[in-house]
Amino acid sequence: MPLSPFSLVLLGLLGVLRYGGASVSSFFCNAGLLELSLGKFRNVLLNQTNPEEAVIRNIASNVTVVIFQVHAQQSDVVISFDKNPSVNSSGTGVDKGLVSILRPQQSVCTWYLRSLVASQVLSTAISIPYMEKVFCVLDPIPGGCNLEFDLEVDPNIYLDYTLVDIHIKFAPANLGYTRGANPPSCDSGTGQNSRWRLRYDVYRYFLPENDLSEMVLMSHIQKMSEVQSIKANGIKMLTLTTDDKTNVYFSSLPGQGVIYNIIVWDPLWNTSAAYIPVHTYACSFADLVDNCSSLSKLSTKVFFTALAVLGLFTCFFGHRFWKTDLVFMGFIFTAFFFFVFITRVTGLGYDLRLTLTAVAGIIGGLFLVASWWRFGSVLLCMFVIGLVLGFLFSSTVFFTPLGDYRVFRDDVVFWVTFSSVALMIPVLFVGCPRILNILASGIVGSYAVILAIACYVYTSLAYITLDLLRRVLNDYFSRAYTNVPFQTNDFIILSVWTMLALSGVTVQLRRERSEVPFPPHPYLTWKRERERRSTNVLDPSHHIPPLRERIHNKLLHIKECFQKEQPAGERTPLLL
Repeated sequence: MPLSPFSLVLLGLLGVLRYGGASVSSFFCNAGLLELSLGKFRNVLLNQTNPEEAVIRNIASNVTVVIFQVHAQQSDVVISFDKNPSVNSSGTGVDKGLVSILRPQQSVCTWYLRSLVASQVLSTAISIPYMEKVFCVLDPIPGGCNLEFDLEVDPNIYLDYTLVDIHIKFAPANLGYTRGANPPSCDSGTGQNSRWRLRYDVYRYFLPENDLSEMVLMSHIQKMSEVQSIKANGIKMLTLTTDDKTNVYFSSLPGQGVIYNIIVWDPLWNTSAAYIPVHTYACSFADLVDNCSSLSKLSTKVFFTALAVLGLFTCFFGHRFWKTDLVFMGFIFTAFFFFVFITRVTGLGYDLRLTLTAVAGIIGGLFLVASWWRFGSVLLCMFVIGLVLGFLFSSTVFFTPLGDYRVFRDDVVFWVTFSSVALMIPVLFVGCPRILNILASGIVGSYAVILAIACYVYTSLAYITLDLLRRVLNDYFSRAYTNVPFQTNDFIILSVWTMLALSGVTVQLRRERSEVPFPPHPYLTWKRERERRSTNVLDPSHHIPPLRERIHNKLLHIKECFQKEQPAGERTPLLL
């Protein structure tokens, strides 16, 4: 992506401040030569035609391994040991690194960098040393036992994403060794003197919400490159042993920047080393439609905005306007299950599925109203409303870190627990249906507003229900870790949700405390009124003609409007 003049000026100023007045050109490069210092980050503008030669000089003799890495936001870069890169000596991607195993007496390391696009690409580079400690204690070598990827020693983390989940995988590490020594065998045994004693800690770091700028990524990726800064800033997700597979799944968060890294730890020597951090936004910057800057489709915005208007009305007036409340709850109940069904059994496009879901939801809401009108069963209606509130409550419980417990990876355990928590709500309030209805209309109605806000501004609160939908629709989503960032926007929107819910519940409780709990049975009321009109001759409605006769009279009246008016006066001759 081409850099704006403002970005170039800003980067130049940063270079002046950091390097004591050095010029902009020397900050980025010096005639194709990039002088680096161990452990220091350096921003560099890469292009396709002129590779940058990155050099580190005067490497101390106790340094055994140097891991060199380069990061860009969205454009792939090539990093290699040779000026003419080959498959086995180079890597290509937005986050790539190489491991240089130092030879005896070696004090200089060289790598080559270039971009794959014609325009200039902003990137940041760093070289991290790992040294021999006292008594020949050495740090492990990330990717030292690679058997799957092209590089002989591959410290990179490979990331793939979909709209549902993110998959990271990496090569196993090896034990460290001194300069000039042969590397330990990767398959000599599984005892405590082999690489099988190593442990892998997986860390995750969230970038600031709603910020997709390059400079933010460059500044924050520095926090996830070295062992100590990873431990200080990252969130430890899990620990893998060598017996575990070297891949992990996370839930996808489109539009939210995330950085992943792995620390390999040697419990015998208490040493550790970091892999190459990798980042993703789970979306594309290049797409013209539904890219990282505009994730929500127009159909999604229309659907949830309309739902939010009805939800806001239900939040404050749901119990007073009982039939509107039934339409809203019936819509949600029917739409959820219909969307799951139609997605599972058909291959229709998203917009068509959402349209059919809206139609099915309206029919479901009207059907719930019709069932109330005919049967007048408060218990049946409140069971549906209680299930809607129970599903939201259970989804909120599993939205917390409790949902990432390993026991809930089993689908049977998860769904039994989830259903039990959801059913607990209508069971607990079976004796006070009015309170249940007011709580449901206040909480669910206000959450519909939050879903509409999520169509325009990123918020993690949308994943309370979205993660449940993902787990229903995707058979393998149970393997993904689902925790999400909770930053300033989320606290503000959570406050809005809480305020709306409390206000709606309070207003309805005060207004309805002196009213009857529920309206009378509509069908019985209508039947009683019909019988009264048919027997009371003094009631003017008693003399109202039957419906068929009234329709016939209306049609005759409409027909008369189209008939030609007959002229007045005598037209026949006089008889003499």
